[in-house]
Amino acid sequence: MKLIEFLNTLFKDDGFLLIDADFNKHMIGNPKKEKPITLKILDKSLHTKLLLLPDLYFGEAYTNGSVVIENGTLTEFLDIALKNIGRNETNSFNAAINKIRGGYRFFTNFNLKKKSKSNVAHHYDISEKLYDLFLDEKRQYSCAYFKNENDTLEEAQNNKINHIVKKLNLKPNQRVLDIGSGWGTLAIEIAKKTKCEVLGVTLSENQYKYSIEKAKENGLENQVQFRLKDYRDLNEKFDRIVSVGMFEHVGRKFYNTYFNSVSNLLNNDGVALIHTIGSVNPPRDPHPWITKYIFPGGYTPSLSEVVKPIEKSGLILSDLEVWRMHYYHTLKNWKERFLDKKEKVLEMFDEKFLRMWEFYLVGCAMAFKWGDQVVFQMQLIKKHSAVPNTRDYIYR
Repeated sequence: MKLIEFLNTLFKDDGFLLIDADFNKHMIGNPKKEKPITLKILDKSLHTKLLLLPDLYFGEAYTNGSVVIENGTLTEFLDIALKNIGRNETNSFNAAINKIRGGYRFFTNFNLKKKSKSNVAHHYDISEKLYDLFLDEKRQYSCAYFKNENDTLEEAQNNKINHIVKKLNLKPNQRVLDIGSGWGTLAIEIAKKTKCEVLGVTLSENQYKYSIEKAKENGLENQVQFRLKDYRDLNEKFDRIVSVGMFEHVGRKFYNTYFNSVSNLLNNDGVALIHTIGSVNPPRDPHPWITKYIFPGGYTPSLSEVVKPIEKSGLILSDLEVWRMHYYHTLKNWKERFLDKKEKVLEMFDEKFLRMWEFYLVGCAMAFKWGDQVVFQMQLIKKHSAVPNTRDYIYR
């Protein structure tokens, strides 16, 4: 069977036992465990599908239960798989099909304002109780900053907020824009720490309502405002602009629009900080399973795709920091918390949803551990004098 040949070519380090849909057993690679992880295929069509497009069909099969893992967990299996795949395409079939799908999506996917709002609602406007099961107490749904691997999720998320505040070099009474403000925590924390006036914009109705209530609870409604608004509809000036975990939703066609907007909204002596997932590989097409089931319209850029639009906008890339393993540790924490509360997840959703989100959290964690995914923090200015000449001010 071609699938077995392909898998034995792929798995050079460690391995697993595969039981195909005809109940035949195949030892893949060289398993290190005496009782190896076992992958059971229950649907014969997967013999071909997993050869042609594993990036899509394996996630679907795990979600619907047509592949079953025994003698181990999904985390253990994907850890072995992604370690062997690394930053490469799984095979030539997968690369070719992804290229066709990615090209079609590029020409047909228009992340216009109405579409952007529906894409955001697909992921963020589901039950908020879900996010409370695995996020930190401040509901930060973006990469935390682990100064130490053993930091708690709460400590690491506070590290992230403090790092961003320092990097923005904020002064009291400055006006700050938060593009894609999520559940409002960053905007509220900036206001608390710096006495700045902050405006957060979001396309999620749930996040907007939550943020308004949080600002009231903190007595900051006169200092922090939130609007249910697309950043492209703003026509104001700000001393600082921050955007965390939103750029992944912009779409490749709109990078020029995005950075032109940041440039137009930023005062001449202003500072912007864009925090986004990115890829250390050359540009490639979106992951089909993530795009279809988790983040429609999403795309994580290569650095080369971002630099040119920044240059064309007139902005200066004054500082670039690459976070490598931080999101792995963040996702590991989220996954563990999510699975610890699986009974509560099943009260809100079904078994299929549980497996889909487990695959999402585990798969993304392993992409940061073994694959091409990182986080870019880009500091942007218009004038060289906008920030100090050294990075000492960030760490004081």
